[in-house]
Amino acid sequence: MTKEDVSTQNLTKNLKQLSEITTWFDNQEEVDIEEGLKKVKQAAELIKTSRKRLQSIENEFEEIKKDIDGESKE
Repeated sequence: MTKEDVSTQNLTKNLKQLSEITTWFDNQEEVDIEEGLKKVKQAAELIKTSRKRLQSIENEFEEIKKDIDGESKE
């Protein structure tokens, strides 16, 4: 498995975990404050990691675009 495969897998995994956290909150009639706090902290970390990966993906797309634009001008 390449580094890109792992990164993509991690992003997909993060989004799945965020969905599971959301579902957990949705299914609670009475939220356990301590458990809720743990879930919020976990979600915050997942969001932070996902944002970094999305920024990296955006940069990769920009590099590809520059490469394509450079080739079409030659």
